Amino acid sequence: MLIRKAHVYRLYPTPEQAAVLGQWVGAVRFTYNLALEQRRDWYRPGRKFNLASQCREVTALRAEVDWLRAVPVHPLQQAIKDLDRAYQNWWAGRAKAPTPRKRGMSDAMRFPDPATFAFRRLSRHWGEVKVPKLGWVRLRWDQAIPSEVKNITVARRAGIWTVAAQYERSVAEPEPSTLPAVGIDRGVAVFAALSDGAMIQPVNHGKTALKALARAQRKLARKKKGSSNRRKQVRRVARLHKRVGDARKDFLHKASTTVAKNHGVVVLEKLEVRNMVRSAAHTMEAPGRNVRAKAGLNRAILDQGWGMFRIMLGWKLAEQGARLVEVPAANTSRTCAACAAVDAASRASQSRFRCVTCGHEANADTNAAIEILRRWGTPSLPVEASRKRAGEAGTRRKAA
Repeated sequence: MLIRKAHVYRLYPTPEQAAVLGQWVGAVRFTYNLALEQRRDWYRPGRKFNLASQCREVTALRAEVDWLRAVPVHPLQQAIKDLDRAYQNWWAGRAKAPTPRKRGMSDAMRFPDPATFAFRRLSRHWGEVKVPKLGWVRLRWDQAIPSEVKNITVARRAGIWTVAAQYERSVAEPEPSTLPAVGIDRGVAVFAALSDGAMIQPVNHGKTALKALARAQRKLARKKKGSSNRRKQVRRVARLHKRVGDARKDFLHKASTTVAKNHGVVVLEKLEVRNMVRSAAHTMEAPGRNVRAKAGLNRAILDQGWGMFRIMLGWKLAEQGARLVEVPAANTSRTCAACAAVDAASRASQSRFRCVTCGHEANADTNAAIEILRRWGTPSLPVEASRKRAGEAGTRRKAA
């Protein structure tokens, strides 16, 4: 089995090195946006653009422009490759149309040739990475790289430089796990309720930092555009967002590791989070209802990190011979785990479930998790109809 992973290290470049790296990510962003403009605005019959043609044009442009020639060619070509992949995803319906990259939001560049970079450890906590045309840059060494590095990505976020070292290695196919299966119901009030009764409480890092973020953004709104103070405040806001994101990722790693180590099969609802967090504002001509409440719900859903939790569970389970299963999400919170009756009235409150058919009582989230696990064994029964009994689901009514 081939495993691909990346270790991320924090860089500590000198002021001179940081200035050069800033110029390089700006050149990479310029190349991406120029190639996007070509494909979007310069297209005409007989004038087509693709990965190969635009890479050749970048080479020709470097021969004429000094500040582009100072940048290694591989990151510029990788920017074109990223754009080509973005178009492929758009045409396949997997993503929206590519948009221009903005300064401060897409400050990254990739070096794909292992012959041009290298890592070395200096002491217990410090090391260096050799960047093409720049030399050795100091980094914080917190974990060893277990295999040969295939490519590196140097990025800046909130004024902090990092390098991600991607590697791959072949490992023996793990034996199928014999650990028990579990169903998980993801929510807002309870982050994850397990079918065995355990619950993972939410941390809500975004909600905790909401007041500080609002204050920082109000200060930003009062700064004069183009001023040094505004740039400083932009970095402060970015640091707050980064702190929230890092804390959320740490929580999700710990929660997913705990679940993956103790279960052989994990069953989740197949949630379309992008659709769930769409705005309810609509338009001026046809305004939505309960817009403020829906905005708060959307913010709470995004604060949980459901999608990232699913991704982490997927690869952690695969490494241990376990697997992740997704089942349809329709009516899991309305279905009784004891008799499989579906009724919205059974959900007495956010945390209490009392079946109106058989009288079964349980925590609402735990009941939903048990139903999710049951659907793994019988996925077609309660999903096809929302107001039928489990035994009737999937049947057709005879014509009168």
